[in-house]
Amino acid sequence: MEAAQETRNLTGIRQIILVLSGKGGVGKSTISTELALALRHAGKKVGILDVDLCGPSIPRMLKVQDKAVHQCDSGWVPVFVDQEQTISLMSVGFLLEKPDEAVVWRGPKKNALIKQFVSDVAWGDLDYLIVDTPPGTSDEHISTVEALRPYKPLGAILVTTPQAISVGDVRRELTFCKKTGLQVIGIVENMSGFVCPHCSECTNLFSKGGGEELARHAKVPFLGCVPLDPQLTKSLEEGQDFIQEFPKSPAFPAFISITQQILDGTLAQTS
Repeated sequence: MEAAQETRNLTGIRQIILVLSGKGGVGKSTISTELALALRHAGKKVGILDVDLCGPSIPRMLKVQDKAVHQCDSGWVPVFVDQEQTISLMSVGFLLEKPDEAVVWRGPKKNALIKQFVSDVAWGDLDYLIVDTPPGTSDEHISTVEALRPYKPLGAILVTTPQAISVGDVRRELTFCKKTGLQVIGIVENMSGFVCPHCSECTNLFSKGGGEELARHAKVPFLGCVPLDPQLTKSLEEGQDFIQEFPKSPAFPAFISITQQILDGTLAQTS
């Protein structure tokens, strides 16, 4: 009966994309959030599954941190971000009694919750489900990939920053994808230069091009560079829709280009 319920909850999802990185602080949740918003603006219905159990930041980024999930006959009903119900979100952040409560759990409990997130959320019909993962290649990642494997995920987007140390960690994530049979959709280089809010000049605070070089070396697609932009930071802090509010931002075309490549790749795979 449980297996039938699980199948029913995921039957309406057309494509599943995981967002991975071997290192924390590279902006995985930012990429997941903006990708979901950009897909919504492209006319798609999107779900976000936040399995970063120790750092569930997406509810705040989408300004729904005070919402609660409810139960229905099919399981948990995810939180809808907009009135049109085009973006839905499930996160451990909705299950904590206090927003600042630390998730101090051993591996088995985390893995059990991840499996429950996959099986017990009533997503309904979705064009895309974006899965935001914690940093690393731990038990949680293996549990997530194994739980989703029967539903044939489209693949993974790997996020890095330009520095060599971050690129090295993402190289290990590439190995993880290879070992688990997860296709790599492409690599995104986040925080690729800082955009001055006054003159709009882009300065490379870190090095540049590490993500593109890694993609070339690994023979996987390079999806693009996203600059550090104060407008993007502001939108995430205030729970604004960056794609709608800041179309003139230098980061805007980067997200649109990444999203278009995802849409084109999906179309090519299904045609």
